[in-house]
Amino acid sequence: MKSNIYTFIGFTKQFKEADAVLFGAPFDSTTSFKPGTRFAPNAMREESWAIESYSPYQEKDLEDLNLFDAGDLELPFGNSAKSLRVIEKFVDEVVKEGKIPIMIGGEHLVSFAPIRSLAKKYNNLHILHFDAHTDLREEYLGEKLSHASVMKRAWNVVGDGKIFQFCIRSGLKEEFEWAKSHTHLEKFGFYTLQSVVAKIKDKPVYITIDLDVLDPSVMPGTGTPEPGGITFNQLLEIINELKALENVVGFDLVELSPKYDISGISTAVACKTLREMTLAVVK
Repeated sequence: MKSNIYTFIGFTKQFKEADAVLFGAPFDSTTSFKPGTRFAPNAMREESWAIESYSPYQEKDLEDLNLFDAGDLELPFGNSAKSLRVIEKFVDEVVKEGKIPIMIGGEHLVSFAPIRSLAKKYNNLHILHFDAHTDLREEYLGEKLSHASVMKRAWNVVGDGKIFQFCIRSGLKEEFEWAKSHTHLEKFGFYTLQSVVAKIKDKPVYITIDLDVLDPSVMPGTGTPEPGGITFNQLLEIINELKALENVVGFDLVELSPKYDISGISTAVACKTLREMTLAVVK
């Protein structure tokens, strides 16, 4: 692989020496309210140079890690199944080389592809899901491949007891009822996160962060804003807990729609989240 011409700050190493590979999945064809997440990866790359590679929160620097930016994948808009196959094939290649995939969405459906890829290597894959929404519908408007059903599709792959959902505050009654028997779902907060992390500490873990987990006052630039979310400092508390995980095999940030926040604040928040996540989980 060749490096992208315009990289996220700190992701400047070459593929062969990299421990983690960043890539964009600019796809938003199943967005149910306001589209625009396809523009997130490049917006984040541009905005990243306005922050520092060094984190005073963790006293670590992205420049001290071996990180590679592969740019954006070319995805066929309007064809969800094919787009997922393209992403999955790319992640297969990254995983085959022993590297950690880091994905910038795109809408949340794109998370299904790396989950499906990683589950082929790790038959005990666990998923940590931070979101405003349950994403557990069987289908949305007749489509099983939807950002509203991505965690249900993930459950089809990993099964019961492997998906842990936090900060959830929106969804159908049926989704919340279904989750009681099939996932660990915590409404509104993350009080049980520490105990969950301790439970799965040595298991292979994939982390997916839908940025609408944050309150719209912090993250207005998203397609489905949901009042009642967490603050950025609370998200940093979450990331601090995730540092105890010993085998994070991949993670993603999804659902930033930069066009809905012309101030650029939402994109800056997304960039700092990516920096802190990378420093926390890439050993």
